[in-house]
Amino acid sequence: MAAKDDPVVIKKYANRRLYNTGTSTYVTLEDLAEMVKKGENFNVQDAKSGEDITHPVLTQIIFELENKDGQNMLPVSFLRQLISFYGDQMQMVVPSFLEQSMIAFAKEQERFREQMKSALPRTPMEMMNVATPIKALEEQARRNVELFQNAMRMFTPFPPQNGGGAPADDEPQKAPAGQGTDELRELKEQIAAMQRKIDKLG
Repeated sequence: MAAKDDPVVIKKYANRRLYNTGTSTYVTLEDLAEMVKKGENFNVQDAKSGEDITHPVLTQIIFELENKDGQNMLPVSFLRQLISFYGDQMQMVVPSFLEQSMIAFAKEQERFREQMKSALPRTPMEMMNVATPIKALEEQARRNVELFQNAMRMFTPFPPQNGGGAPADDEPQKAPAGQGTDELRELKEQIAAMQRKIDKLG
């Protein structure tokens, strides 16, 4: 019998049905998505071979969510860049980097939720002053953009071997490796545009 803290085993059968051995019920991909959101840990196994197929099932969940109307969360530019890393020399470090980035982002979001709980007006007098929640939202948005900027810098630690525009004459001396490329400048322009939109919302 599995220990209390052990992951729940989900068995996938040849007919694509998923069986939760913890609750002894059949579940769907949407049910698994809800388990993830609730922080419930599980492993998916092929019912016949016992092979761990958690990764492809989680990928399938993301695919299903991305195809729902209004649920798109992964920008096309990010997907293109992610695909470009397959077979690249950076492929080995991308998984751990993405994992650490998401952990840091989740911590920031949790901190923001706590700030909003304390900042939301609780009395009529406080409701007259809505500046505090707005400032908290602006600050968190700026922190998220900063995290994104740092993430994109880590994605381009080395200059491209070919292609791209020529850097300015003084860039080799002033800019760290990988930060003088056209690609990084374009990303910075996109981030600046995001910042302007955030400022307008504020």
